[in-house]
Amino acid sequence: MKCISLLTLGSGLRRVLPAVLSLIAASAMTAGVATSASAQTEYPNRTIRFLVPYPPGGPTDLMARLLQPELQTRLGATVIVENKAGAGGNLGTAEVARQAPADGYTLLLAASGPMAVNPTLFKSLPFDPQADLAPVIQISSFPLVLEVHPSIPARTLKEFMAQAKANPAGFSYASAGNGTPQHLAGEIYSRVSGVELTHVPYRGAGPALVDLVGGHVKVMFDIIASSQQHIAAGKLIPIAITASKRSPTLPDVPTMAEAGLSNFEITAWHGIAVRSGTPAPVIAKLNSVMNQIFKEPAFRKKWEQLGTPAVGGTPDEFAALIRSESVRLGRIIRESGVTPD
Repeated sequence: MKCISLLTLGSGLRRVLPAVLSLIAASAMTAGVATSASAQTEYPNRTIRFLVPYPPGGPTDLMARLLQPELQTRLGATVIVENKAGAGGNLGTAEVARQAPADGYTLLLAASGPMAVNPTLFKSLPFDPQADLAPVIQISSFPLVLEVHPSIPARTLKEFMAQAKANPAGFSYASAGNGTPQHLAGEIYSRVSGVELTHVPYRGAGPALVDLVGGHVKVMFDIIASSQQHIAAGKLIPIAITASKRSPTLPDVPTMAEAGLSNFEITAWHGIAVRSGTPAPVIAKLNSVMNQIFKEPAFRKKWEQLGTPAVGGTPDEFAALIRSESVRLGRIIRESGVTPD
């Protein structure tokens, strides 16, 4: 059998060949668009893991438990909440960042600690939150409350600052551990007020609150949701809120700025992220569904009872928050010289 070259076939085929190649290229592009559209229309078609990098029972876990049935209903797929705690949230975050497939079937409840604090706090991490994770949406912004044991006679920030300046050793403050929002709030206070308080780190907010209520430590900056019952019972006295606006949970408690201390703002924020490389249509669908959930008045009411507004927004807005907070909180960590527990 003879081999026939393009030259042998003549000018007719040479004229047709470019058109054939263009048709093949167009078909490939159409197939790519169809595949991208398919990722959005077919997702999800199996069980979704919702991984929480903290133990059950805390505010982070409660958010996932509230979202789980809503996501399940709107996505039309089973959503299972899993807790993988350890190393300040690093273990669970690393699993999503480095091990989970980039397909949107493993969601991370991303917290400010592993996303913005831990990259500076720890000498090395098995993941890079900004490179290995794709933001989907911000879901919370928990203000902290500066609170004192009733044995401290201060009832206003002005009184607290005066007494702390006169006797800083008697105003040791508890935190949930080095690098936690509770600890960073104390560091910010020291820088803004010029009075350094003694830091007493605990392994979690629970043990810290027990000692605070018992009077073993006198001061704490804590997430409102954790301390609310103690404040309501008169076991703790709220002084000021660390957010830019008052909390609807404690509407009579002023912000730090209102109470006389400006340039003091810190919140414990959370969001949802997936592994980098997850198809953009999948991220867009998750973002759209989450924003729909947050627009429901009944859900918003339940969510705000946790002590945070229902934030929402775009993936780009959440990414911008992660970048800016990484710079701001990283600087505080470096200046304080703090290391992990």
